[in-house]
Parts: sequence; structure tokens; C-alpha cells
Amino acid sequence: MEKPKAYAIAEKQREISISEFFTKNRHLLGFDNPTRALLMAVKEAVDNALDACDEVGVLPEILVQLKKISDERFVVIVEDNGPGIVKKNIPNVFGKLLYGSKFHTLKQNRGQQGIGISAVVLYAQLTTGKPIKVISRISAREQAHYYELLIDTQRNQPKIINEKAVDWKKEHGTRIEVELEGRYQKGRQSVDEYLKQVAIVNPHAKITYITPDKQRITYARVTNSSPKQAKEIKPHPYGVEIGTLFHMVGLTNARTLQSFLVNDFCRVGPKTAKEICKLAGLGINLNPKELSREQAEKLLKAIKQTKIPAPPTDCLSPIGDELLEKSLKKEVKADFYVSVTRSPSVYRGFPFVVEVALAYGGELSKEEPVKLLRFANRVPLLYQQGACAVTEAFTSTNWRSYGIQQPAGGVPIGPMIAVVHLCSVWVPFTSESKEAVAHYPEIIKEIKLALQECGRKLGAYIRKKVKAEQEAKRISLFEVYTEEVAQDLSRIVVQDKENIKKTLLKTLEKNEKAGNN
Repeated sequence: MEKPKAYAIAEKQREISISEFFTKNRHLLGFDNPTRALLMAVKEAVDNALDACDEVGVLPEILVQLKKISDERFVVIVEDNGPGIVKKNIPNVFGKLLYGSKFHTLKQNRGQQGIGISAVVLYAQLTTGKPIKVISRISAREQAHYYELLIDTQRNQPKIINEKAVDWKKEHGTRIEVELEGRYQKGRQSVDEYLKQVAIVNPHAKITYITPDKQRITYARVTNSSPKQAKEIKPHPYGVEIGTLFHMVGLTNARTLQSFLVNDFCRVGPKTAKEICKLAGLGINLNPKELSREQAEKLLKAIKQTKIPAPPTDCLSPIGDELLEKSLKKEVKADFYVSVTRSPSVYRGFPFVVEVALAYGGELSKEEPVKLLRFANRVPLLYQQGACAVTEAFTSTNWRSYGIQQPAGGVPIGPMIAVVHLCSVWVPFTSESKEAVAHYPEIIKEIKLALQECGRKLGAYIRKKVKAEQEAKRISLFEVYTEEVAQDLSRIVVQDKENIKKTLLKTLEKNEKAGNN
């Protein structure tokens, strides 16, 4: 008797590790072509370096170097002065996907998933077969540790090729060196543009960049103050779904439903917890681990019906309008600048802040579309602009009302750069490559309000400038005919022509000063 075919199929079925999955789907992480791959490698390493420095309040000093091996192969070096990595954690940080300290932490961070830098190692391994080289040191009293690492993709585990203690000049910090397939180019989506934008939204960082042509570019910091430390918060009840609720119940140490609500969520006090339990028809002393699905649904419904304050915002660390404007001035030569940091808002229980800055005039082109710079948690977003909520908010703003040309429903045209920064404990990216923000109505609304606030100030400046230009043109035109007017008047009033001319010019000058004021 022939065995059912399901047995043959069953023999082929096996568990797939996350490393194997991304080996075949590296485009999901942003490594879909050599140009973007080079940028992603720099981006992930720089993000990690800035996060590490910010976490311990160290002013970042970051070196980025690209060494050209051939047109299709580069060595990426990124070195920082952060706290370093404890020896036993180094292999897992670089050689294991989904390993990190940020995924379960509700506070503003550049990284979120624990994939970034290990994805760089995976891509290098696929394209050159060479390991990442890591040096890290945590203090002057301890030795630096050197590792060469690959990833065992079947087990999603680090494979240590070499390991030793070494001498290193830095007292603390981390240096990585990785060889990979890539293509270097200048322009809108280049490493050069990425680092320039990083400097704008990280005014406290000093970044030294050595290009493949060995040109050294330094982005000096504009402040010696570290950003405000973001504090970790607990989940807000409004953002919790039933699956998340059961996950939290499984991990809690609380023995009663009331203490679970108070201790495992933010903004829930004993009185609010009692009100939620009463609305749900559940006893405050019920063991949360014994919650049924029906009871959980009643609890979530009661939470939505209860007035609970918005989550605290000390989990966020916005740049601040003054620093953002100062940083923009350092990198963009313009005539007019304006910036705003909005009050915190909430989506799905997650707090977020929107910041916007505009630069207008100066050396910026009058004929090209306005350049939109998108950022999330101080990280530039260079790809997938059309799929991003920031772009939707920007193009749906009526810029014509502020004196800027704009095709119907399109990108405005004129000498302007717009900076939009979204910071949140959990930025809703549309994919693992973290290049576009999802279209949450709450986020789009806040971005539009910030753009409109800046737009009104820009509109007032443009109207004043246009009026001054028209007045200057009128005066200039009058000056052309001053000679003739003075001559005709001298015949009528029988006065010296030169005296009349001087009087007319003085009157013009007086009117011009009054118009400018």
C-alpha cells in the first residue's frame, strides 16, 4: 500500500532561522542593490554608534571611512567613543539577528529590532565571504577585545573566526571594519548626503568622514550639551491589543488584576484600575493569569471607555526648535529660517513629537522642487519617499497660501528646504529597512500642523520681501526720470535744477527707509 504523499512532504519541512530567511530576502532590509547596500552598512553602524554614546551621555566623536578595493567592493570602517561592548556580548551583537536591548524598551532609540548591524555582517558574508572585524573597549582599566565574526545562518548563531586581547588607543568605544560589495556614488541617496543629514539632526555630534577619494570632511558639533536622556516607560493601556495583553499577563508578577493594571501599565493608578475592573465586571482580586479570552475582551473594552491621561513624554528626546534651526543654518545657506517643535501627541498609546524647520532663499534654486528632508528618531530617511506619511503631509499642505508655487497635489517649487523630524518610542515604519513612516492619521495631522505653523511665518516673510522689492522697483523707476522732472520743475518754479533734484532724491531716500521699516 502506497504511503500518503503528506509523509514525503513532511520530511522536507523544517524550521527556518531568521538568518536563513533574510539571506534569501535581503531586499527587505534595504540591501537590494550595491549602491543602497553601501549606504545601509554605514547607516546601521552610525546609528548604533550614536545610540551608544547618547545612552551614557557621551558627546559623540564618530569616524566613518570608506576604502575602495574596486568599483564593486569597499571596506567600511566606523569608529566611536561610546561605552564599548562587554566581551561576552560582542559575538551576539554582531553575529546574531534579533539580538539587542531596544526591542522591548519603550523609549526613543534609533534602532528598534536588533537586526541592523548583524544584517550588515550577513550581507558582507554573502557578497565577499569575509568576516566583520570588531575592536571594543569598555574602560581604560580593561583591555580592548578583537573579534572576527561570521554568522551561522542555519542556527542564527555567531561563528568566531578569531578572538584576542589587543592594545587600542581609545579608553572606551567600538570600531568595526567590514568588506562588502557596494557601489559609491554622490547625490541624493548617497553616503555623503546621509552623513550631511545626520549632522543636521544630531547637532551634538562631531563626525569625521573620509571618502573613497581620501577627502576628509568634518561636521563640527554646534552644541556641547548632550540630548536629554529618554526614560523608559511602560505600555499605555490605549495601545494594547488582545494578543499583547495575554503576552503581558504571561510575564507579570502581579497576583491581582488591580495590581497588574497599576504596575504593568503607565498612567493607571489604583482608583483608575478599580474603575476599569468595575466597567469590565471583573473583580479587582482576580488573578490576571486566569483571564479568559472573553474576560480579556471585556477588560480592553472597559479600558477604552475609561478616561486615562496620555502617556508621559520623558521617554522622548526631541532636538528642540532652536538647536534644529541652528544646525540647519550650519549646513544650508539661506535668507530665512523658521522652526517649531510641537507639543507631544499619541498614536496607539505611543507618544510622539513632530519637529519642522524651513530654510528659504539664499543659494537655494528657485526653479527646482522643494527639497524635503525626512527624519525619524534623528535618523535620515533617504528611500521610499513616495510611500511615506511625511511626504503625504508635506504635499497635501497648501503651500500656495504661503507664497510658494505648487502644482495641484504635488511637491511645491521654489528656493526652500523642509526638514521634518518624527521622534517616538516606536516609529511605525512600513518595512524592516526603516525608510518610510506608516500613514497614521494622528501622525499626518501633527506633521501638517507643524508645517502650517512654519508656513505662516514664511508667508509673512515672503509678503514683506515682495512688498519691499516692489517698492524698490518703483523708486528705481522714479530715479530714472528724476533728471527730467527736476528740469521741468525748475522752469515752472524758477529754481535751480540741481537743488530740486537733491530734494527729490532725499524724499525718495526717506520713503525707501520708511518702506523698509
